[in-house]
Amino acid sequence: MADLKDFAEQLVNLTVKEVNELADILKEEYGIEPAAAAVAVAGPVAGGGEAAEEKTEFDVILKAAGASKLAVVKLVKELTGLGLKEAKEIVDSAPSPVKEGVSKDEAEGLKKSLEEAGAEVELK
Repeated sequence: MADLKDFAEQLVNLTVKEVNELADILKEEYGIEPAAAAVAVAGPVAGGGEAAEEKTEFDVILKAAGASKLAVVKLVKELTGLGLKEAKEIVDSAPSPVKEGVSKDEAEGLKKSLEEAGAEVELK
């Protein structure tokens, strides 16, 4: 059981580059297409009438860093667990997603924190 927790922690702490490398390994060596799983999950939601009305997952989109770009980069790094370079890339490429598929409460908390640091944020 402890091994699984360690493995889960390692997955959560992967950088964007490492996630891309993992996706390539899964595809090339094991024939697993990570994007196919996301499509399979999204498929049934689109067909349900009531499910489409109540949104349960939100994307936190950074629209602009604002005047305090350095503070926003540090906050994105802290909130996402990414490295400094990856966090800076997110801020520099705004509008860009900071976190995707999070609960409403978490999304609102992230938005509030980022706005307090001077960023312009949107929830989708």
